[in-house]
Amino acid sequence: MTMLTTGDGTQIYFKDWGSGPPVVFSHGWPLNADSWEAQMLHLAANGYRCIAHDRRGHGRSSQPWHGNDIDTYADDLAELMEWLDLQEAVLFGFSTGGGEVARYVGRHGTKRVAKLGLIAAVPPLMLRTEANPGGTPIEVFDGIRAASLNNRADLYRDLAAGPFFGFNRPGAKPSQGLIESFRAQGMLAGHKNTYDCIKAFSETDFTHDLKTFDRPTLILHGDDDQIVPIDAAGRASARLVRDVTFKVYPGGPHGITETHKNQLNEDLLAFVRA
Repeated sequence: MTMLTTGDGTQIYFKDWGSGPPVVFSHGWPLNADSWEAQMLHLAANGYRCIAHDRRGHGRSSQPWHGNDIDTYADDLAELMEWLDLQEAVLFGFSTGGGEVARYVGRHGTKRVAKLGLIAAVPPLMLRTEANPGGTPIEVFDGIRAASLNNRADLYRDLAAGPFFGFNRPGAKPSQGLIESFRAQGMLAGHKNTYDCIKAFSETDFTHDLKTFDRPTLILHGDDDQIVPIDAAGRASARLVRDVTFKVYPGGPHGITETHKNQLNEDLLAFVRA
């Protein structure tokens, strides 16, 4: 397998498909690089080098006890970018991966970056606070933590069978394959790592990071996202980023990388080509 060993000894698995200008993908919780396969296949077939890593503690990467936080995730991404010596890369982040991309820019700048994309991403801040009254109450995240400790296999199944792909909506046609794939990816990740990541994706404030974006940015979000609601996420981020293209997917759930993959593939390809 293709592995990078970081400065703290963590092994980071990554896929490297195709050739051409580099496009880097950061995945959501509790998934791994496999969750980007439809987009990677499409862009690689159209002349781009597509790279996606399994975040530390997820997928085929190491499961360290410490470092399961956004700063470390961003630093791991920076090490990968530097090790591969990527130049003029396009960075796409889905959900938690959008936070990873935002913090990468905030901590490491854009000297290796040509464009940025946030797909159903968690920035600027998921948690409800006095300054962020439209956020999600802490009790929701406490419930996810409790469910993870009680039976995370059921948690992942229930998320996938319900709100993640919008399969709980009237008239929806659940895909058993997608449900099983989501749970399998989640169970491949470390228990401690995914537990810690709940705090990382829900309580990290990316407002300052977004304000440092100085590259063309694409923000895509479904307006029926039950996991990362669009008003507190995509729409709020679009107001903070200077050079932004914001597109709403009507009826789109959180998991638009699968439910709207054909549209998403074309939108990403058009963005990187522009």
